[in-house]
Amino acid sequence: MGSNQSSDKLHCNRYLDGQGPPSLVEQAIEQANGKFGTLSGCQPDGQMTWEVLNRDLAGFPNDNTLKIKFSFPEGKQTEKHPHPGQNYAGGVLCAYLPDNREGRKVLALLEKAFYQKLLFRIATNEDGEDVITTSSIPLKIQSEGGNIFDGPDADYLKTVKKLLNNNGIK
Repeated sequence: MGSNQSSDKLHCNRYLDGQGPPSLVEQAIEQANGKFGTLSGCQPDGQMTWEVLNRDLAGFPNDNTLKIKFSFPEGKQTEKHPHPGQNYAGGVLCAYLPDNREGRKVLALLEKAFYQKLLFRIATNEDGEDVITTSSIPLKIQSEGGNIFDGPDADYLKTVKKLLNNNGIK
């Protein structure tokens, strides 16, 4: 390096020429697209299973029902949780989808999100207990009713696919 160029100028020229490391925005996009690995949330360890129920689901009279069961053992919170070192209650949560083409697509996306630990989190309930609850993706936890947080409705499948996509699940 000659006396006319400082090391700072050389460093800046590398960025201007596109030879520096990727920007933070580029890194985030690459991570979301899986280049640097998968995104991972703070969901505690658990198990996801599903079964087909031979009955229709409200709003989907011509389809059977997919019942998804999420099981979590009780455990100790890690540094990713609100109260590291403290216990949290385990539990079983169920969700429902229509057993049709779109329902099966959403099931596969939910499974991917579950194993990336994005569907649930630990939160403190109204009784002051740390429990497992849903995260940013709403789940249909009742098999009847039309509210987005209760039973399935016509827009739920589109809504959940969009929210999963926004969280990098495709």
